[in-house]
Amino acid sequence: MTARIFTEPRLVIASHNEGKVREIGELLAPFAVEVVSAATLGLDEPEETGATFIENAALKARAAASVAGLPALADDSGLAVTALGGDPGIYSARWGGPEKDFGVAMQKVETALTGSGDRRAAFICVLALCWPDSGPGGEHMEVFEGRVEGTLVWPPRGDQGFGYDPMFVPTGGTLTFGEMEPTAKHAISHRADAFAKLTAACFSGAASDGD
Repeated sequence: MTARIFTEPRLVIASHNEGKVREIGELLAPFAVEVVSAATLGLDEPEETGATFIENAALKARAAASVAGLPALADDSGLAVTALGGDPGIYSARWGGPEKDFGVAMQKVETALTGSGDRRAAFICVLALCWPDSGPGGEHMEVFEGRVEGTLVWPPRGDQGFGYDPMFVPTGGTLTFGEMEPTAKHAISHRADAFAKLTAACFSGAASDGD
């Protein structure tokens, strides 16, 4: 089934994570669309009750689109560590406690890996784009998934990026995501992978001409 093409002038980013909103905005820069964050619009963050990245991304996009009356793009992403059975996974932010302190979260991952020689991990990103218009379900949803494989290092390195970036080295690389310039990370990240699929499907012909 052909994906719906995005033609609206404005898009809500359904996130209160400033780093994530900034990264998404940079990835959408080539397209003629005004991006506004859920925080800017004063939208509440819905409780992430889904059991998967897809379920959480969809519920966040649906909530923002419904309240704002605008198309909304939500991201649910996290770190899946092989030796931890895929944890922290959908709980990646929550491993940082109430303050979502990723210094705490990274230390928790490292502590959990004590005694394990398996440092493999993957970043996973699911993007859900929801239009709040009429339809069989009162909405239209498109979902895309991206991932990047890598290994974890300790201690963390670099102050670029956010989240678990300073301890993640993508396969074939030597720098952590925390050490990489944003443009270099955007070229290979899990979010970039998901965005490539999203833009190819939904933003065909929507790229700006550079004016």
